[in-house]
Amino acid sequence: MTLDRRTFLAAGAGAGVVALGGGAWTLLRQSGRAGEPSVDDVLHDPDQPVLGNPEGDLTIAEFFDYQCPFCKRGHPDLMDEVEADGNIRLLMKDWPIFGSASVLAAQMVLGAADPARYAAAQAALMATPARLTEEDVRTILAAAGHDPDRMLESYQQDRQRWDGLMGRNARQAAALGLQGTPAFIIGRTIHAGALDRGRLRAAIAAARTGA
Repeated sequence: MTLDRRTFLAAGAGAGVVALGGGAWTLLRQSGRAGEPSVDDVLHDPDQPVLGNPEGDLTIAEFFDYQCPFCKRGHPDLMDEVEADGNIRLLMKDWPIFGSASVLAAQMVLGAADPARYAAAQAALMATPARLTEEDVRTILAAAGHDPDRMLESYQQDRQRWDGLMGRNARQAAALGLQGTPAFIIGRTIHAGALDRGRLRAAIAAARTGA
């Protein structure tokens, strides 16, 4: 099934805009019950680009939106911690619930295809402090050395794959009861809302010890 921007926006409707407060609140089940995603569904989707160490001993997945201010505010700490740790497998799970510019941003970054360009394009958009228009998305990516038209063309060529990935992300978010972005899964524990560097480190340590 091919999805357009309205479909993604409808999938996010009712999910909320941002999740405040944070706190670990549930565990992913090893095998999902009816209508509930399993650990493999969420953390090992074969189409999901992987950042950090692909062979890392711990997976962090963040459901995020390119216009979410809390996602963008915490992104430098997340990336610094992943780099400093060296053994974290990071998944940035696109969940574009803030509007058409968010959908376009996700489509274009996924369309970057090459892993290095994917990471660079994502970093450029996450470094912006404000809400974005579709023109902003194109301008920011172009200023970072990317060709927006080629990115969109690449996305279109593999649209079934990327639309399928974002559709699964939206269904997983709904099934897990996520109320908005950001939402993190660290190991198997779900943390709703923003995490500062200290809480992120504590969550990583707890996941590794099974606490």
